[in-house]
Parts: sequence; structure tokens; C-alpha cells
Amino acid sequence: MSRRGWLLFGAMCLIWGLPYLLIRVAVRELSPASLVFARTALAAVVLVPLALRRSMWAEFRRSMGWIAIFAIIEMGIPWLLMSRAEQHLTSSVTGLMVAAVPLVAVVAYRWSGAHEPLTARRVVGLVLGTIGVAILVGVDLTGTTVLPVLEMLVVVVGYAVGPLLLATKLVERPGLAVNAGAIGLVALLYAPVGIAQFPHHLHAETIWAVIVLGLVCTALAFMTFFELIKEIGPARSTVVTYVNPAVAVLLGVALLGEPITAGIVVGFPLILAGSILASTRSATELRAELPAER
Repeated sequence: MSRRGWLLFGAMCLIWGLPYLLIRVAVRELSPASLVFARTALAAVVLVPLALRRSMWAEFRRSMGWIAIFAIIEMGIPWLLMSRAEQHLTSSVTGLMVAAVPLVAVVAYRWSGAHEPLTARRVVGLVLGTIGVAILVGVDLTGTTVLPVLEMLVVVVGYAVGPLLLATKLVERPGLAVNAGAIGLVALLYAPVGIAQFPHHLHAETIWAVIVLGLVCTALAFMTFFELIKEIGPARSTVVTYVNPAVAVLLGVALLGEPITAGIVVGFPLILAGSILASTRSATELRAELPAER
């Protein structure tokens, strides 16, 4: 992976490790629909004017159907279900479950025919990461009701399919047009219910959680992720979800007092090792690419 790829990868690991903590804080006072509306509306206020100023309305219209599908699969459904799940699950457990995205992504890419070659190195990385996730959540989900777990499984599928849509249907469109359009559509979709359920008073910590979710974890994050997909491909870009749980757990422990389990101690090294193996090319792969690059 190039230096630019590593920078984008590192930025996404940090930025998308934050939402689990922020959602956990926000749903104490906001309904899931109100939270989705608030974060997307804030992001849309920033991104939509930028897109219009750069005359990207035509780009949006050309792919409006696929952008709408991407918006529902990547944002509309997952963000509502994740917010619902975090009313019952800790931010650490939520973040750890999302680390299963690369495994689902491998299956989705093979079905679509758009997958990258599954070398032995990447398979080992995916297996290690999956084992690490299993160890991490094995103890923490004991006694949890089924519904939040099922909701998070739907989130995992949405997060795996979203990058595939970007890479196969929307890669020719400017990232700003795609993300501004998708986020704007989700904000409009949730506006009626979100506004109706919005409370009359919010504490400062909830307000700040929503602001950071909207501006950093939504507006900035999706622009960065779009560039990451173009740089390293859709399959390896989802491996960022192997590192996000590390940030989620550390923040949950430090700021919310969530427990560090034995599974976390054992599982983290496996997740990080899997991330490195699955997201980097071996020396053999790099040598094989040289003739095509000359």
C-alpha cells in the first residue's frame, strides 16, 4: 500500500472508531431516528453547498438511482439500527461486531465478480481477524437479547455492500457529488420522524456528540473513505473495520467506564495482525504488478 493509502487508512481507523462512543452518548436523549436525521442534516449543510458550488448537480442526476440505493444500504438502514442497538449494547461491543465487515465483504465481492484476488496472505489475515472478533465478543454478548445482535448483523452487511456499490456503480462519479447526494437524501428521508421526535432540551454532551458525528464522522469520513476505496480497492478498504474496534474499546473504557475483558486482551492482537495481512500486498504480488505499471 502506498504512503497515501496508509495515511487514508489510518485516518479512517481513527475517525470511524469514534461514532460508537458518540452514538452511545447521544441515544441517552435522542431517539434513533432523530440522531440519524441530526447527523446527516449537519453533514448535508456542509457538503451539499460545496457540491452545488462545483456544479455537481448534473453528476448527481446521472446516478441518482444508484446514489439512493447506496444511501439506504450504507447509511439509512445501518445508522438507524446501530443507534437502536446501542440503546442496549455497550459502545465497545458494537464496535467489535462491526469488525466482521471484511468477512462479509469477501463473500459479497465473490458473488459480484468484482472481488480482488484472495491470496493466501489475505485469507490468513481475514481468518485471524475473524477469530479475534469471535474471541472479543464471545464473552461480552452472553445474556444479551437477540434483537440488538440481529440489528448489528444487518449493519455489518450494509457496511460490506456499500463500498462494493461505490467501486462498481459510482466510482466514475466525483466523491463529493455521491456523498453529498447520499447524505442529503438520508437527511430528507428521516426529517419528518426525526424532527417530530426531537426533544425540547439537550445536554451539552449530547449536542457535542451530534456535532462531531455530523461533521467529522459523517461529512469528513465519507470523503476520506471514498478516496481510500479509489486508492486501495473496495475489499481491502473494508479492513479498516478491523482497527476501528481498538479505538472504540479504548474510548469506551476511558470515557464511559466500560470493562476490559479477557477477550479484548487476547482478541486485539489477532485483529491487528489480520488487518495488516489482509490490507497489504506481499513482495510476490508487488513484483507481479511491476510490468503493468511501466
